[in-house]
Amino acid sequence: MATAYGSALGLDSTGLLLALLVTQIVAFPCAIIFGRLSYKVSTEKLILVCIVAYLGIAVFAIFLRSQLQFWILAILVGMFQGGIQALSRSYFTKIIPEEKNGEYFGLMDICGKGASFLGTTVVSIVSQLTGDINKGVGMIAVLFCIGIVVFLQAVSAAKNYNEEKAGAGMTIDTDSVNVVKGVGMP
Repeated sequence: MATAYGSALGLDSTGLLLALLVTQIVAFPCAIIFGRLSYKVSTEKLILVCIVAYLGIAVFAIFLRSQLQFWILAILVGMFQGGIQALSRSYFTKIIPEEKNGEYFGLMDICGKGASFLGTTVVSIVSQLTGDINKGVGMIAVLFCIGIVVFLQAVSAAKNYNEEKAGAGMTIDTDSVNVVKGVGMP
C-alpha cells in the first residue's frame, strides 16, 4: 500500500522501493532495541508507545508531499514496525494458554490478515469517495485510535483475570510464559 500511496502522490518508483528496503533494514535493529527495553519497561507500555507512534506516523502521512518526507515516513515505520511485531508476539505468548498456542497463533494470523484487508479497504473507499488519497490514509489514524482502546481493554481484562485467579492461587505471570499454581511457588 505504501508504494501505491507514493505513486499516487507522483513520487519516483525507484526511490519508493529503496525507501521500503530502508524500512526493513531499520526494523531489524529497532526490534532488538525494543526487546532489550522490555527488560526495563513493561511490554504493555512499549506496545502502547508503538501504537501511539503509528498513530503519529499516520497523521504525518496525511501531509506527505515529497520524496524526502516519504523517506522519513519509511524510517519512522521501520523504527516501530520491528518493535511492535516482536513485542506483540511475545506479549501474546504470555497471555494465551500454553497448551493451545497453535490455535491462538492461528487466530492471530487470521486477525492480522483481516486487519490488512480492512485497512486497505478503508483507505480505498475513503480515497475514492473524497478523491483525495491523503484523506484515505488519514483514516488509518482512526483505526489506530480504535486499536489503542481495544488494547487497553485487553490489558485491563488480563489484569482483572490475574487478580481473580490470584485469589484462587493461580496467576498468569506476564514476566514469563509460565502459569504459576499455588501461593509462594517460583
